[in-house]
Amino acid sequence: MFDLDRWQEIFSSIRSNVLRTVLSGFTVALGLFIFIVLFGIGKGLQNAFSEGFAGDAKNLITIYTGKTTLAYKGLQSDRSVSMNNDDYDFLVNTDKEKVGAASPRYATNLMVKYGKESGLYQVHGAEPGEQVIENRKLVEGRYINSFDLTKKQNVAVIGRMVQRDLIKNGGSIGKELDINGTMFKVVGVFSDDGGDRDERHITVPITTLQQMKKGSDTVNTIYIAYNDKLLNPQDAIKYGDELKDKLKARKNVSPDDENGVRVWNNAKNMNDTFTFMAVLTAIVGFIGLGTLLAGIIGISNIMVYIVKERTKEIGVRKAIGAKPAGIVALIVQESVVITVVSGFVGIGIGVLTLSLIGDSLEEFFIKDPSVGWGSIFMAFIALVCSGLIAGFVPAYRASKIKPIEALRTE
Repeated sequence: MFDLDRWQEIFSSIRSNVLRTVLSGFTVALGLFIFIVLFGIGKGLQNAFSEGFAGDAKNLITIYTGKTTLAYKGLQSDRSVSMNNDDYDFLVNTDKEKVGAASPRYATNLMVKYGKESGLYQVHGAEPGEQVIENRKLVEGRYINSFDLTKKQNVAVIGRMVQRDLIKNGGSIGKELDINGTMFKVVGVFSDDGGDRDERHITVPITTLQQMKKGSDTVNTIYIAYNDKLLNPQDAIKYGDELKDKLKARKNVSPDDENGVRVWNNAKNMNDTFTFMAVLTAIVGFIGLGTLLAGIIGISNIMVYIVKERTKEIGVRKAIGAKPAGIVALIVQESVVITVVSGFVGIGIGVLTLSLIGDSLEEFFIKDPSVGWGSIFMAFIALVCSGLIAGFVPAYRASKIKPIEALRTE
């Protein structure tokens, strides 16, 4: 390995046979380049799909009601079904260990004023769990808490767009907003990955908003983020169906009525997404591994040709006293050097290509394509090992030829 004369012979052989060297290296570099680009694009598709679920919690079950379409238990069809605080408590406490975070919501559009500025905004009455469910990040202050709920505090958490529209400059914490004639103190400002629309919302304790609505205990929507450490998507789908059935029974809605009680379960979307991504990963993996295999076969064929071309050279070496082991080591080392250098070239061009692509393909649902260095390293090692084997097998066979036979080879 550290024989200086052997290294000189290798570099001399490479300089003397540039075309042969380029053909050998091109196969390796191309294999790694295609592997990296394919896997990077596959990762970009995964990133795009993941971002599509970034607005709210990925493990979210949303429950809301409408009008019945079927008569049931003596009750007429076209009956409005409503939910209240007791319904929320019932659903959350039915299988409490399956609940990761939860919140009821009473939503309404109200006039909001600050100084000379005013606007119509959607105000949510909710519990602290809404922060997790909406995937909101605090920019300033805090979110509503259990003390705010119990004491029916007049406090509000506002989105960044509300802050920009109404308060404009300076800190928002402690400022007072006039919400439908009632003063609320701002205790927090949030950002939301859902965009500007979701950042134009205001959240207050649900108990406070219900009190403003003449003591009503009505709930528009119930959000339950299931415990994704306990439930896989299939279990979560079953859990969502159980919640729907229990609420239908509680509200005297026919089991066959699809409109009286409705459930939107992200687990169904996630399950479909996981299936799609598994198929996509398998396809990309198959093509990528096929490309590597083509590279391995290519370099093997080229090494067979190279060794055959050097049969006379091997005969001369043996005639002047070279040992078979030395001949094999020379050819194998040359093969590994070409494979390693070409592999680095392929990796460099592949990574550079993904970097240049960046987010330019986002309109085709490919976002930030990239490949982990672990995958690149494994592919690189596979090609280096294949280069070693590709050089060893024909070299070993050639080293067994008698010098006189080698010299006679055309």
